[in-house]
This record gives sequence, C-alpha cells and structure tokens, in this order.
Amino acid sequence: MDIVTLLAFAAVSFVGIATPGPTVLLALTNGSRHGLRRAVAGMVGAVLSDFVLIGAVAVGLGTLLAASEFWFSMLKWAGAVYLTFLGIMLLRSKGTIDAALKPDEAAARSTFSIGLKSFMVAATNPKGYLFFSAFLPQFIEPTQPQTAQYLLLALVFAVLDFMIMFGYAFFGSQAVRFLKTSGALWLERACGGALLALAGSLAFYRRATA
Repeated sequence: MDIVTLLAFAAVSFVGIATPGPTVLLALTNGSRHGLRRAVAGMVGAVLSDFVLIGAVAVGLGTLLAASEFWFSMLKWAGAVYLTFLGIMLLRSKGTIDAALKPDEAAARSTFSIGLKSFMVAATNPKGYLFFSAFLPQFIEPTQPQTAQYLLLALVFAVLDFMIMFGYAFFGSQAVRFLKTSGALWLERACGGALLALAGSLAFYRRATA
C-alpha cells in the first residue's frame, strides 16, 4: 500500500470520525463526568470495536449484513435499544450518569463499565459494518496480501479514532470546570438527547439493498 493511498484513507477517516456520533458523544460525556483519565477506558473500548468491525468486514460479515435482512435487523435493533438505554440514563441523571444507574453504582463507576459502553455502542451498530464494507475495499490492493492491508488500515483508523475521542474527552473535562452544576447537567442531557436521536435514526435505517 503506497503512502498516497494511506494518506487519502487517513484524511477521509478523520472527517468521518470527527463528525459527532455515538462514540465521540460518549467520550465527551465521559470526560465531563469522569475526568480525562478515566475517560480513556471508553476510548480503549471504542478502539477495540474498530478492530472488531474491520476484522469482521475482512472475513465477510459486512457482506452478510448487506445480504441478510434478518441479521441486519437483529443487529440494528440491538444497537438502537442500547443507544436508547444510554440516552435515557443521561436524561434521567442528576448531574452524573453514575447516579442514574443506581443501584448498580459500583459497576457504573468501574473503568471496565465505561469501556464496555463504548465498545457495545460501536459493535452493535450495523452502519459501521456496512460503512467499512463499502469504504475499505477502495483502499485495498487486490493483487497484494489483504490481511496485512486490513491490519494497517485498522491501525491507522484506530489511532485517529483515539486521538479524536481524546480531544472530545479533553474538551468535556475542561468545559465542566467552567460550568455550574446546572450547566454540567444540561451538557449531559444534551448528549443524552443526541444519543436518543441517533437511536431513532438507527431504528429507521434501512439497508441500501432493501
């Protein structure tokens, strides 16, 4: 894979990642609610999902979802329900998502739980699989070994994803210092509303082949 192709992939990926979506909204929320250090767990979870999605596309899962209405719908509704759950928890919170998740407060405060939320949001979104299925082959040289190429693209995407989420989390962690309690609450509720809107868009999302 030549450097020009790789740079083109990085440029397009940067724009796609930076556009506000579920994982970057969670990074923003995690930064404001848990602080930058603990928000890293969510970034790690999202990065792991990048490798899962790209790996799944490499072995043909994206093609399966594009061809199968049943499996596409199963994954779509799982993702929509999970985004709805997170959105409602944020809307119901009293300044922190952990408080909204009582009585399982200890689990909600664990770094594992923070990472798992971000991983699940990305891994249950069929748009990701279909996007990578259409996007990645444009940068793959079919006459060369494909496993190494997919791995390289996954690494580039994951690094960019982590950097952008770090930026969102940093902004959230700094913004909350200048907000009063009510301001921090409305920031969290705004993110909750955005997640619900994304859940709605996912629920009505249909395969291009449908």
